[in-house]
Amino acid sequence: MHNPGSAIPERFAAQERFAEGAQFIGGRLTKGTSGRTHAVVDPASGEEVFTYELAGVEDVDAAVAAARAAFPGWSSATPGDRSDALHRFAAVLAERAEDFARAESLQCGKPLKLTREFDVPGTIDNTAFFAGAARHLQGQSAGEYSGDHTSYVRREPIGVVGSIAPWNYPLQMAAWKILPAIAAGNTIVLKPAEITPLTSLLFAQAATDAGIPDGVINIVTGTGKEAGEYLVGHPDVVMTSFTGSTAVGKRVAEVATATVKRLHLELGGKAPFVVFDDADLEAAVNGAVAGALINTGQDCTAATRAYVQRPLYEAFVERTAALMETVRLGDPFAAGTDLGPLISHAQRDRVAGFVDRARGYARVVAGGEAPGGELAKGAYYKPTLVADAAQDSEIVQSEIFGPVLVVLPFDSDDEGIRLANDTPYGLAASAWSRDVYRANRATREIKAGCVWINDHIPIISEMPHGGYKASGFGKDMSSYSFEEYTQIKHVMFDNTAVVRKDWHRTIFGDR
Repeated sequence: MHNPGSAIPERFAAQERFAEGAQFIGGRLTKGTSGRTHAVVDPASGEEVFTYELAGVEDVDAAVAAARAAFPGWSSATPGDRSDALHRFAAVLAERAEDFARAESLQCGKPLKLTREFDVPGTIDNTAFFAGAARHLQGQSAGEYSGDHTSYVRREPIGVVGSIAPWNYPLQMAAWKILPAIAAGNTIVLKPAEITPLTSLLFAQAATDAGIPDGVINIVTGTGKEAGEYLVGHPDVVMTSFTGSTAVGKRVAEVATATVKRLHLELGGKAPFVVFDDADLEAAVNGAVAGALINTGQDCTAATRAYVQRPLYEAFVERTAALMETVRLGDPFAAGTDLGPLISHAQRDRVAGFVDRARGYARVVAGGEAPGGELAKGAYYKPTLVADAAQDSEIVQSEIFGPVLVVLPFDSDDEGIRLANDTPYGLAASAWSRDVYRANRATREIKAGCVWINDHIPIISEMPHGGYKASGFGKDMSSYSFEEYTQIKHVMFDNTAVVRKDWHRTIFGDR
């Protein structure tokens, strides 16, 4: 059994697995050409797992060229052929599920039970969904809308997509970007976060092993400043899809605008968790702890702001704090671990800074510190509950991205919904009530891309994911994501099969 601080055991032989390099271009692994190396670090122990050569601009050029070369063949394949390839891909992923789960846990510090039960099965399901959806890329029915002309609409792939995925869900975010793009007939160059490249590389290799042609999926593993920005601005990339912080998203939009690219942004979140006074208190407390601590709080949809109607407020604070105290921090590979470390010591220190500053204006009811002992070697931080902060305070308004839940009271329903909407973000939210009219009002009036009722955090492949306001625009997952990765063409036929001289006279007059 692995213990934080021990030598890396047989869990994942990354150095041997990727001996040929950590760039996947044109169907094969290659070494990066930037002249610089980077180490993947196990956040549970601080130990280096894998050192590789970072991608430079030459690698981005090579990946884009491979994607361009693959586009004509892949885009002209029938939907059935693409569907068959994706079905084979899903089968390969299922065969390698344990390998993916362990690699994801190692590079991210996620509990193995989370990657086994959530990250990897969700990715396999998403692949199977897009295998079916690839056969349903429909245009619109034909019709005669102008005299003797028949019009219809074609839905076509757009070309080479350049995508950038974050470090919090490396496997799932890679899948969310790659799958709809290639199911629609595009080819793609994906840049994963340089600190978590392992499962993106395994994903691309699995696709190749499943028979998806070389060059359809390419991975360049480099820094955002060098490889990422160059990919976004590349003249042969026709669309950019980015998931990450709102601040970086603004820079991505700025660079993409220079070449008039299509843009899809899934950015930050500060999800409200609204508990009305008729809610099932026990269910709400359990939902808040699960929703706030998923992935150690490193989730844009995590519950971060709990607004609790005053009759339930003190009981909610007390019970939530008590439940947080039972959450078990530990080795991600240990069966009893509920919560792993944050992605890095720097991220842990950032989270601690938010909580430490809040002590001057709010109550830290639970947690609020890093654990001692053996866990001190990793980037661990205790589940934390903060109460009584002001609505305009930093800890309420800013994205913390850690295991921290802030709780505030409200009086009227109007106030609860107003407070829920009172941040720049609008990615996700939840409302807790046994009253169908209250719940329905919340779904209408809370400004977020997803509003759960009496639950928080579940997602499904058939439904879209994306935000409002500063949380970005565009959709991942579901058939709605095809809107991002296809373009619409109007086709018009003249049914008379004769020269339309009357049109000439209309435009030019008699000659």
